[in-house]
Amino acid sequence: MTTPADLHDVRDPELPGRLLMLERDELVPLLRSRADADFALPVAACPGWTVRDVLAHCSSALIRVVDKRFEKGVFSPECNDRDIAERADWSNARIVDELERGMTEAGPVIARSDGRLDAVALGEWVHAGDVRVTFGEPGAYAGRGLAEALALLGTVTRARGHVPLHADLDDLDEPLKLGEASGERPPGRYIGDGPTLLRLYAGRPLDGAAAYELAGVEAAELNIFGD
Repeated sequence: MTTPADLHDVRDPELPGRLLMLERDELVPLLRSRADADFALPVAACPGWTVRDVLAHCSSALIRVVDKRFEKGVFSPECNDRDIAERADWSNARIVDELERGMTEAGPVIARSDGRLDAVALGEWVHAGDVRVTFGEPGAYAGRGLAEALALLGTVTRARGHVPLHADLDDLDEPLKLGEASGERPPGRYIGDGPTLLRLYAGRPLDGAAAYELAGVEAAELNIFGD
């Protein structure tokens, strides 16, 4: 089991970049090994999108961070659709190349921000899991970056004042505090593994997930990425 150094309340500015680099080294080789037909597979967690669409969204979001292009409505559904459409005539290999560049270069930019971009790195990690599910890969929302993803989830939920939750995880030696405690509501309690917790917070299907216990909060309240 692992105890990341990032479980305390202070933001670690290097954490998002570390997660992106770990995920880059796992995901990019997988993508380069797949046939072009696999990029046309539908992604169940993102209705209406194929693997290619998800990757185009991920790469464009990271390049926006790298280039500091944050016009009005950035990261909205409409903006995401435009970014995907702009890459319609790109080869799959070119999209993967852009994704690799974004995962390499976005970390330092996110580190210098005030924390509002931290969720971009977490979203990239979740989407990598979405792609692995589509490919039928084992451990879709686990892997080498799991401890960093859990720590970043704690950072993001605390910064947003999300519903408080204490998680006793099979994957960590210490409990993980999520959300912002207040006198109005006692923290909920989660007992289970890290991948399932991350799927709950990302609003992902739980088909095949490990058994877990959740008390004091409804699963729908945990979703940090909307419907």
